[in-house]
Amino acid sequence: MLKHGMIIIELVSSPPEDVKIRKTLSLEFIFSVLVLMFVMSTNVSAQWFDHSFAVMGTEVRIRFWLEDPAQGDIAQQAVVDEMQRIDNTMSPYIESSLLYQINQQAALKPFKLSRELYQLIEKSIEISHLTQGVFDITFSSVGYMYDYRLKQKPTAQQLKNNLSLINYHLIELDPETHSIFLKKKGVRIDLGGIAKGYAVDNCISILKRFGAKDASVTAGGDTFVLGDNQGKLWRVGIKHPRAESKLVTVLPLENSAISTSGDYERFFIENGKRYHHILNPKTGKSASEVQSVTILADTSTFADALSTSVFILGVQKGLALADSLPQVSAIIVDKNGKIFYSSDLVDPQ
Repeated sequence: MLKHGMIIIELVSSPPEDVKIRKTLSLEFIFSVLVLMFVMSTNVSAQWFDHSFAVMGTEVRIRFWLEDPAQGDIAQQAVVDEMQRIDNTMSPYIESSLLYQINQQAALKPFKLSRELYQLIEKSIEISHLTQGVFDITFSSVGYMYDYRLKQKPTAQQLKNNLSLINYHLIELDPETHSIFLKKKGVRIDLGGIAKGYAVDNCISILKRFGAKDASVTAGGDTFVLGDNQGKLWRVGIKHPRAESKLVTVLPLENSAISTSGDYERFFIENGKRYHHILNPKTGKSASEVQSVTILADTSTFADALSTSVFILGVQKGLALADSLPQVSAIIVDKNGKIFYSSDLVDPQ
């Protein structure tokens, strides 16, 4: 199979003297020349596109290669539009979003969902079952009381009053009407542990439709790399959770999702204790057994949810979960800074 840009032309020697060369070119020959010129022109002008922008409370970075550069700006804008659309649909803070309206209305009566949001919430509940409740989008029933910028956390009494509301079994989905009902007043859902990964997957699909065969999309700790970076492989670094200028490791990847959850993303420290946004649904408090978790999987949606889950589970149970799942790998930095790998990975040390 020919690689992009490789052209093979068969050269024919001069015709015998007794053969008269036609002075007019055949239509077939003209067509082949035009095709050759088009291919050469396309390959010469093909290029990389890079763009960064802020959305969903984080920086999004995209990089992709297109054979047709005229489509590059259009593809780039399509990715930006998709990220903003998902944010406007799934943000718990934007009052016009469907998710915000769910938290306001779905405990009063069933609330009609879009097919997309219904399916993502349904997927979230499936992962809750898989992780025995460690992944739970109702964590926001307590999580909304934390403000990491203002260094605020719920009181002991608030935790006692609201902890029972963290329970994905309180979400009732109706597949016939695509509606959701929250069985107790005060239950809130937040898709922060899965929505960015979902958005990354959607944006990769968009770039594929535009013809991209090599691309990367990153939203915060969630990345998908498409293709093999034109034979060089993508090199994705895992940030060290306690040293800004260091990396835990660098992974050479192709066609893979990678998601990192860490206690350094949104946090504050009070009396020597770190309070961060990854909450254990059993306690309503920040999980404290590890500093960061990186998951490799087939989709960013799944990798995003699993990195949160394994973070809460800790080293032993987290690695056991990763090892039990096909096409899933894990790298965990525990609370003491020691690095652990799932059984399919070789420790680079």
